[in-house]
Amino acid sequence: MRQNNKLAIFFSIILCNGFYGNNVNALETDSDQPITIDSNTATYDDKTATSIYTGNVISIQGSIHVNSDKLVVYFKDGDAEKLVFTGNRAKFRQTPNVGSKDITGEALTGEYYPKKNLLVLIDEATVWQGTGAYSSKIIEYDSKNAVVKAGEKSSDSKRVHVVLQPKDKDKTPDKAQEKPAP
Repeated sequence: MRQNNKLAIFFSIILCNGFYGNNVNALETDSDQPITIDSNTATYDDKTATSIYTGNVISIQGSIHVNSDKLVVYFKDGDAEKLVFTGNRAKFRQTPNVGSKDITGEALTGEYYPKKNLLVLIDEATVWQGTGAYSSKIIEYDSKNAVVKAGEKSSDSKRVHVVLQPKDKDKTPDKAQEKPAP
C-alpha cells in the first residue's frame, strides 16, 4: 500500500510539473504539450494502469482546458491513452488558432484520446464557436483540425440541432460611409 501511495504522489507531481509554467499554445502544438491535471484528490492504480481524479478537476493540454467533477486516465505502455471526464456538465475550451474565438463545449461525459486529437462529447452535448452552436447526443471534435461532427449516422431518430446567428451588423463598417483617401 505504501508503494502505491508513493507512485500516486510521484505520478501527480510529474503530471502537475508544467501546470503553472504553461502558456496557452496554438492548436498545432497542443498535441505536443504535456497533459497537466489539478484536482482535490488523486489515486493511481498500478495494476489497472488507471488514475482517478475527483473534485474540481482541471486538465490542460496546450490550449485545451477541461473542467469536470471526475477524470479517469487510462494508460497504455506508460502513455495516457484515454481520458474520461464526467460531471454535472463537464466543460472544455480550446483556442483553435492565435486570434481565433475559442471553441467551447459541454456534456455529461467526455472521452479524450490525446494521440488521436479526438474529443467525444456524450449525453446532452453542445459545442459553440462564436455565434454558432451544435447540440446532439454525441459530438466528435477533432482538436487538431478544429472539425466538429455531430449526430449518429446509424440512426435517423437522433437529431442534431444547429444554430447559426447572423453577423452583428453594428460591428461591420458601412462601406457607403467610408471616404476615399485623397
